[in-house]
This record gives sequence, structure tokens and C-alpha cells, in this order.
Amino acid sequence: MDVGGLAISLAFSVGACAGGGWWCLKRLAEARFLLDTPTSKVRSAAQGYVELYGVLQDQPEVQIVAPLTGTPCLWWRFKIEEYSQNGKNRSWRVVESGSSEGWLRFDDGTGECLINPQGAEVRPATKQVWRGSQRHPRTQQGTSGILGWLLSGGSEYRYTEERLHAGEPLYAIGDFRTAGGAQAFDLTLAQGAVVREWKGDFAGLLQRFDSNDDGRLDDGEWTRMRESARVEAQRRQLQQGDVPTYNQLRRPLESQPFILSSHGEDVLARGFYWQAAGGAALCLVGALATTWLVSNVLLPGLAS
Repeated sequence: MDVGGLAISLAFSVGACAGGGWWCLKRLAEARFLLDTPTSKVRSAAQGYVELYGVLQDQPEVQIVAPLTGTPCLWWRFKIEEYSQNGKNRSWRVVESGSSEGWLRFDDGTGECLINPQGAEVRPATKQVWRGSQRHPRTQQGTSGILGWLLSGGSEYRYTEERLHAGEPLYAIGDFRTAGGAQAFDLTLAQGAVVREWKGDFAGLLQRFDSNDDGRLDDGEWTRMRESARVEAQRRQLQQGDVPTYNQLRRPLESQPFILSSHGEDVLARGFYWQAAGGAALCLVGALATTWLVSNVLLPGLAS
């Protein structure tokens, strides 16, 4: 084996070992996250990372249609692949793909939650895969069969479309936040916001609280200003209490899994364990290949 071939082989074997090991550890950690996170109810869920079970709700004000089949749904993801052949090499090449970004409405019987699917690993129950001779299957009218294949230049396409529908069960794990209303109002943060707002008009701040006209706020004046800011924050809290609350689930800021699935955590965790096993096998094969290349090719070559 020449130097170039050895370098490429070592790069592949080391990459397989490192990549397989990383994938194995990642999937194991995600499986533990799923199994160790207790299920919460929307009504009593704490702010932060939570696991929820419920049902997807229809949103009459939002009309979403899947791009390949034209099927009404709540969320979609599609992929169009073209079959290519170059000598003996045959493969499917992705030519188009995408997913919807509209929010989902979820209900677990105790309350509703809006879900932002951006950044989520979505695993829907509905998945359709079929083939055709046109790049966009919905435009294939009157040109099906052999005629359509000839008009397309002999190309063959494979379409994949996944969807979430109203009334389907949903397992969701991610970052839960409540916005609006008094229960989501933090008085300390609101007080700080009022103080910063007043500091933006420092001349007005001095006019209100600089009782000795020395051009600055001493400790007593500063304390009085903060108490006034607290009273103002409480007034705003009462006003905020008239605003209805709404719950959101979104991608966590940290590296925790963000998953939306038509299947429960047991099915997901089992799949993650199988994927971890595949990563471990790839890591082992890469390690054995690296060991063989080093001991049977690299070291003898250096010795000679």
C-alpha cells in the first residue's frame, strides 16, 4: 500500500472509530434523559426542562397543506430524491427537502401548550414513500407511465413525506415556559426593569428623587427610588394579571434532547439503544481496522 492509500485508510478507520464512539455516547445519554425525566402535566409543569404527553389539537385559523400530497395536516417534512447512475455506481441523490415551521397546539387534559418545532427531532407516525417520473409529483398530470418517464428524460424520483395530524398522540420533551399573566410575572426582575427604564432619563430621575439637589443620589435617595420602583412594578403586575397566560415548549438552550414523537419514551429509548449499539459496533470495527493498519502496514513500512 502506498503512502497516500495508507493515509486515506487510516483517516477512514480513525474517523469511523471516533464517530461511532461519539454517536454511541450521544444516543446513550439521550436515552437516559428520556427515561430519567418524569412526566409533567401542563397545568402544574415547572419552568424548565419537562416531558409531556398529550394530543395534537386542530388550529382552524391556520391552514397547513403537505407539499407533495396536498394533505391537510399540522406539520410536514418532505424529501425528493433523484436516482443517479454513473457506471457501476447507483445512488439516490436528494434534490429538494424541507419542513414546516408553524407552531403546534398540544393539550394533555389539564391545559394547552404551544410548541415551536424548530430545532426538534420530529418522529411522526405518518410516513409515505413512493416513486414517480416527475420531480414534483403533484404536477404529474397526463404524463404518467412510460410517456411520463420518456418526457422526464428517463429520470426516476423517490418522494418521502412525513406528517403530524390533529387528534394524534404526541410525546414532547423540551424547554417549557409560561408567558403572560401574573403567575409568570417576576417582581424582582420587573423592579430591575423599572430602575433601568428610569435611569434612561437620568435628569428626570434626579428631579424626582434628589431631595438635597446635590446632583447625585445618596444611599437614602437611592433606597427611596428603589422602593418607588418596586411599587411601580407591583402596579404593573396587577395590570399584567389581566393578561391571559400561555405555555410554550421550545428547544432547550443547553444540549438536552428536544423531541416530538408520535411514539412514547419507551419506543424512543429502545431505538436510541439500538442506534448506540450500531455506533459501538462501528467504533469497534474502526479500532480493529486502525490496529491492523498500524501493526501490519505502517510499522513494517517504517522498519524497512
